[in-house]
Amino acid sequence: MNERLFRAVEDRRDDLVALTSDLIRFPTVNPPGEAYAPCAEFLAGRLRRSGFQIQFVRGEGTPGDSDRYPRTNVVARREGRGPGATVHFNSHIDVVEAGEGWTVDPFAGTVKDGRVYGRGACDMKGGLAASVIAAEAFMAVYPDYPGAIEISGTADEESGGFGGGAFLARKGFFSKPRVDHVIIPEPLNKDRICLGHRGVWWAEIETRGQIAHGSMPFLGDSAIRHMGAVLRAFEEELFPALDRKQTRMPVVPEGARRSTLNLNSVHGGQTEDFFPGLPSPNVADSCRLVLDRRFLIEEDIAEVKGEVTAILDRLKRERPKFDYAIRDLMEVLPLMTERDAPVPKALAAGIRDVFGKEPDYVISPGTYDQKHISRIGHLHDCVAYGPGILDLAHRPDEWVGIEDMVESAKVMAVGLDALLRGEKAR
Repeated sequence: MNERLFRAVEDRRDDLVALTSDLIRFPTVNPPGEAYAPCAEFLAGRLRRSGFQIQFVRGEGTPGDSDRYPRTNVVARREGRGPGATVHFNSHIDVVEAGEGWTVDPFAGTVKDGRVYGRGACDMKGGLAASVIAAEAFMAVYPDYPGAIEISGTADEESGGFGGGAFLARKGFFSKPRVDHVIIPEPLNKDRICLGHRGVWWAEIETRGQIAHGSMPFLGDSAIRHMGAVLRAFEEELFPALDRKQTRMPVVPEGARRSTLNLNSVHGGQTEDFFPGLPSPNVADSCRLVLDRRFLIEEDIAEVKGEVTAILDRLKRERPKFDYAIRDLMEVLPLMTERDAPVPKALAAGIRDVFGKEPDYVISPGTYDQKHISRIGHLHDCVAYGPGILDLAHRPDEWVGIEDMVESAKVMAVGLDALLRGEKAR
């Protein structure tokens, strides 16, 4: 019976490629949040023509939101012919900066050699386009479907999702009775179902000193040297301890099946406002370190934070004049949806039908908007599934395979059929 769905997706192959390229041409770079509104309006126009009702929701008051860079989200809904469940496809429209090293225009949506190239092609405008095609193919084959279908394009996922997925979750867009099932087309490979993610704790550590003339540093106290002591303790104590922590979660790649710490940035002393001139000779009285700690479902958040503060407190006792402050920037607990929940089961059926194999079940090393849907919306039947290779995300010459998008759209269409029509789908 799924052959009709497969043909309907295949008939829209060229449309899928064109839609992906069109979405890439909106340079929705975050930060600062460029081109959100025109991209959301373009997507809305496409879905309106397919019979969806459109709602724009601005994440007012969220980090980065302003009249110049409004956090514009679009939510589209198409009711079926009778009562039933609601399936929601949630994609983020923001992308990271292009960076250097490209051999193609990162915002041209170039099509060549069976791929679509551009910033966001893989992460995740190809997945967004595939979900639109899957929904349109399903509606063409089964116009009398029960329930409802929703598709959203949300802001700010790359910087935490607070103006997008989190804001919508607080407004009830990802909670029952409005929505029952959520699929997030993130690029975790077309034959994998991503059940969740590791936890994350972002924090900023500031070491403090005393300013003095740079020719007489002994009259001051260098905050940068104090931060050096912190980094040395991390290297000698914390990093080896984290390497020894392993998880039962099926995290990919394998190197992420342990606790990790990334030193995201260090800023000490004067700002760089003096460019193109020269700095003045000062002892640094402040040094700030942003850390990105990824932790496992077996770890407690209090333990995660305690490993860091124990080192800082010991340095305060042992190192003359050492003082510090620490503040939380973000914390998200690990989560993992059960394999036998309705959405994983429905997508597994699609993977079996399209690829003739059982799906791989994985956990993402980083977080995505599932965290907001689960923790704020209290909707736990949610996974990530979409086309694209995760390793290509955020890199130069990012691309998504056309065949991968087509096959993923088929899987999504089968999953949509199973979730809305149930027994009739078999």
